[in-house]
Amino acid sequence: MKLTDIRTIYFVGIGGIGMSAIARYFNGRGVAVHGYDRTATPLTKALEAEGMNIHYQEEVAAIPEGVDLVVYTPAVPASHAELQYFHRHNYPVKKRAEVLGIISRSKKTIAIAGTHGKTTTTSICTHLLRVGGVDCTAFLGGIAQNFGSNFIEGSSDWVVVEADEFDRSFLHLSPDIAGILSMDADHLDIYENAEQVLETGFKAFAKKMKPGGKIWVQDDYKQHLVGFKNVESYGIKKGAYQVDNIRVEDGYFVFDFSNPKISIKNLQFTMAGHHNVENACLAITIALDLGVQPERIREGLKTFKGIQRRFELIYRDEQAAYYDDYAHHPTELRAAIKAARTLFPDKKITGIFQPHLFSRTKDFANGFAAALDQLDEVLLLEIYPARELPMEGVNSKMLQQKMKNQQVRIVELNEVMEVLPEYDLQVLLTLGAGDISTLVPKIKDYLSTMKGIYQYTDKSL
Repeated sequence: MKLTDIRTIYFVGIGGIGMSAIARYFNGRGVAVHGYDRTATPLTKALEAEGMNIHYQEEVAAIPEGVDLVVYTPAVPASHAELQYFHRHNYPVKKRAEVLGIISRSKKTIAIAGTHGKTTTTSICTHLLRVGGVDCTAFLGGIAQNFGSNFIEGSSDWVVVEADEFDRSFLHLSPDIAGILSMDADHLDIYENAEQVLETGFKAFAKKMKPGGKIWVQDDYKQHLVGFKNVESYGIKKGAYQVDNIRVEDGYFVFDFSNPKISIKNLQFTMAGHHNVENACLAITIALDLGVQPERIREGLKTFKGIQRRFELIYRDEQAAYYDDYAHHPTELRAAIKAARTLFPDKKITGIFQPHLFSRTKDFANGFAAALDQLDEVLLLEIYPARELPMEGVNSKMLQQKMKNQQVRIVELNEVMEVLPEYDLQVLLTLGAGDISTLVPKIKDYLSTMKGIYQYTDKSL
C-alpha cells in the first residue's frame, strides 16, 4: 500500500504522543482521520479541534466505513475489541513504528535513540535546525513549546524522529544520522535482560544505519559500539564532541562546546540540569554537521522554550516554584531532582511521584527508592498500570518500605489536592508518566491562590 492511496485512516490509541504526531501528519494531507482513546485529554481535544474524529468508548459500532489503514500502539492490549475486529476482518493493520518508518524512508532521517532524553534532544535538535535554516520535518514525543505541537511540517529533505526502543520499534527505521543518548536497562517486559536491551535493541538499531550513516553516542556507552563504522562519542568533559564549564548565571545554564574543528564559548540555555546540557551537546553536534552556523546555534539555545512535562516550569513566584516532569525511570528521577537542587540549593523540595507500570516498579524498585530518597518530602501515588495487570506484592507500599526517607506519604490521586495544604511548599515537583498530569492545572491554580499567604524565612527564589 502506498501512503498516497490512503483516504481514511484509523488510530487505536490516537491520544498517545507518538500516535497523535502521525495522525497530524495524515490530517495535514487531507486524509480523514478517525480514532479511539480511552480518555479525553487536552491533546485529544486539540486533535478534534483540528478536524479529527475521536471517540472514547471501546465499541466496534463507532468505526467508520472505508478505513484504508489501521494504526495501533503496543500500549493497547491485544484483547482490545476494536483491534480484534480489524484483525478478524483482515484490515491492513500496522504498528505506529512501522508507519513512521515508511514515512521517514522518503526523507533523510535523523533518529535520536536512548533510554532517557529522546524527546528533549529531538526537540532541541529540531529547533536548532530550523533556526539555522534547515526546514526539517519532525515527529516528537512531546509538545515542544516553540511549535505548540508534537508534529512539525518542513520543506527540506530532513526529518527528525525519536527512535523508541520499546517493543523494538526503532528497528523499523533506517537513519542517515543517529544519536544514542543511553543504553540503560528498561522495558524488561519486552527484553529479557540488560544484555538483550543492548544486543537485540541498540546494537540491532545501529546496524540499521544507511551506508555511510553517522552515529554519535554518549561517551559512557561507546564501548558497546566497538566495530561499528562512523561512530563518534560526546559528553560532559569527555568524547570528541563535548560540553564543559557548566554553570548557572541569571537563570540560564551556561556552558562551552567544543569539537575537533570548533569551540563555542558561553552558550546560554533555558533548560535546567546537567543532563539537559548533555542532551543539547548532541543536538549542537548534529546541527553543526548539517551546516548550521555557530551564531544560529547560540540563538537557538537561548530561544528554546522546552517541552511540556520535561522539567517544565508550571508556576513560580517569590515564595514557591513548581515543575512538572515525565520522569518514570530512576535515572530520570535522579536527573530531575538534581536539576531542582542545582537551581534551588537551599530550598526544601517536595515531590509527588506516580510509578508507571508494575513491571518497571518491580524491576527497578531499589533504584526508585534511592532516587526518591533525594527529595525532602514525598507524596507517593499508587502505580499507574497502563497496559498491565497488577502483580502480587508490587505496589507503592513496597517502594516506601525500601526508602530511607521518613517523610513519605502514600495517597490516592484524588486525595492530593486535599492534603497539599498541609505542606509548606517551596519547590514542588510532580513526577511520573501516568495520569498524574491531570493534577498539573489544579496545583497551578492552588499555588496561584496561595500567593502571599505562605510566610517563609527565606523568600529568595
